[in-house]
Amino acid sequence: MSHRSYEVIKGFFEQEVGAGYGQGKALPARFGLIDPSDDRWRTFKQRIDQLNTSSPVSTQYKVFFVGRHGEGFHNVAEAKYGTEKWNSYWSKKNGDGELIWGPDPELTTLGQEQAKAAHNAWKQERKFDIPLPGKLYCSPLTRAIHTNKITFDSIIPESQRTMIIENLRETHGVHTCDKRRTRTYIERTFPDFDIEEELVEEDELWDSQVRETHDEIDVRMRGVLDMIFDNDQEQFISFTAHGGIVSAVLRVVNHRQYILPTGGVLSMVVKSSIS
Repeated sequence: MSHRSYEVIKGFFEQEVGAGYGQGKALPARFGLIDPSDDRWRTFKQRIDQLNTSSPVSTQYKVFFVGRHGEGFHNVAEAKYGTEKWNSYWSKKNGDGELIWGPDPELTTLGQEQAKAAHNAWKQERKFDIPLPGKLYCSPLTRAIHTNKITFDSIIPESQRTMIIENLRETHGVHTCDKRRTRTYIERTFPDFDIEEELVEEDELWDSQVRETHDEIDVRMRGVLDMIFDNDQEQFISFTAHGGIVSAVLRVVNHRQYILPTGGVLSMVVKSSIS
């Protein structure tokens, strides 16, 4: 049985070296592209094209722009109570009488502004011909969908619709903020998005007693990458997701630790080989 391996290719983005103490920049200049020249994105695309055309059929290279949703009310609550108390008590509640964070919280005003900052970063780099994502994928959680919608408004043609997939959701279980809404709600609230057939009506994954492990989220992240490299011809791919998904991507492709702040975008070139 064939098996895909993944690795991040270095020499393109500043984020490849990781970040001090793990904490990275949300939106570094040029999305982190090392080349500051006016021809930077044309040169970059040519290099990716060359990598693909000179490789055997069993090897592919793709560029991923991995976005984390803007600040949600659960992020505010964790900051309010501290991570220890959040994980042990407050994350299991829907709110505290002042804030509501479960299930599936909305973006805060700051979160919306962070998504607009990502939009402006794309708008700026369009002046230098940054290749737009040929495929866009998004978590089914509300905060991620809103972030995607704000980020790519007027950047991506209206005819190009983002695909919502279950496996890009945040680490699930125990925390009420990570319980998703129904498929019907998503369809009615976000009619401009496509939804994969596999996403069922109710959230059957979230368990009030059991939190998904790193190994488990890595398995579904690898499944997302397998799906993309098996089926998508496009070289430039966008994810809009969560901190847990960002960490899973980094582990699967053997990227150095990089804690992406809310509203941030992490860029990387990923090589996939079949053996």
